[in-house]
Amino acid sequence: MEIGVVLPQGELHGGPRALREYARAVQDLGFGHLFAYDHVLGADPAGHPGWRGVYDVDHPFHEPLVLFGYLAGVCDLDLVTGVLVLPQRQTALVAKQAAEVDLLSGGRLRLGVGIGWNSVEYEALGRPMRSRGERLDQQIALLRALWQQRSVTFGHGGEQVVAAGINPLPQRPIPIWIGGACPAAYRRAGRIGDGWMPRLAPGPELAAARAMVMAAAEAAGRPAAAIGMHGRVRYTDGGAAGVAATARRWREAGATHLAVSTLGAGFSSLGEHLEALTAIARTGLLREDQHDEDQHEEGRC
Repeated sequence: MEIGVVLPQGELHGGPRALREYARAVQDLGFGHLFAYDHVLGADPAGHPGWRGVYDVDHPFHEPLVLFGYLAGVCDLDLVTGVLVLPQRQTALVAKQAAEVDLLSGGRLRLGVGIGWNSVEYEALGRPMRSRGERLDQQIALLRALWQQRSVTFGHGGEQVVAAGINPLPQRPIPIWIGGACPAAYRRAGRIGDGWMPRLAPGPELAAARAMVMAAAEAAGRPAAAIGMHGRVRYTDGGAAGVAATARRWREAGATHLAVSTLGAGFSSLGEHLEALTAIARTGLLREDQHDEDQHEEGRC
């Protein structure tokens, strides 16, 4: 199980320098990836009476693909979107941006995608919310075609490309992971995803969701064991010791990746976030997972 970090959006003060120092520091601690959330726009509650969204116009978000273009040159972490709201974007443009990030990073992008929930954001970006799950399926097919073929003709689900392609192409198929918290998302992950990003904690609900993913994979004729699972754990749930204990539960549940979040822990500086991550590293958790990975590689040889 590879362990990474969730970018503490809005809590790293100091601009590009702080981002660079954070990425290099977590890499030096032994974490393997950086996981970034995505939202283009936040709603102003004053203009939307009764707004109950989990974030609004006052919550900062870096645009993940632009951010990753910068981080690709300053660290060696894998770069993970968690998740890019794909149906509100132009698919061909995402294909181009993602290919560029993957090329600049030497193949370190993992594209997590989902359908989102923010109607204000969809409206502002000129994309309909209706049928966004069906549209996501078609977008994933188009992304993969654009990443692998010199010239693509595609016309499904509102997507229209006629004898056109991106150049340069990525040097490999960029992994697409599916985020979501409903049976449709679980089935989509099993049917067409390279992995999935559950919003559940280890336990019976996660086990039931994973069973849906595995069943959908088998029904699609895909090897269920090849589909990754990316969990998340919060520092606020028991500090470093709590993170280590929950991480072990994720490993037992079959997770292949885990992102540690220090967001919302009351930290106001880069140093405080790094102190928390250092404490997690000192639990030995990262060494445990490196040992497991080494044993796995030896077994394959």
